[in-house]
Amino acid sequence: MQDSYRGHRLGYTRVFSEDQNTVRHLDGLSFDKVFTDKVSGGHAHRPQLTALLGHAREGGTPW
Repeated sequence: MQDSYRGHRLGYTRVFSEDQNTVRHLDGLSFDKVFTDKVSGGHAHRPQLTALLGHAREGGTPW
């Protein structure tokens, strides 16, 4: 069975507030899919990081 996600570049960025812009975090980089959390540093719950880890497959590259 061929894995359609093999070799995908997956990006993750986290900012502390809704007002912050994530564009600078990924400027100049190219990803197939980007996951973004907007949570304060004190919160351990990062749903988009969990989603990235669930989405990643062997051969993919998380950044």
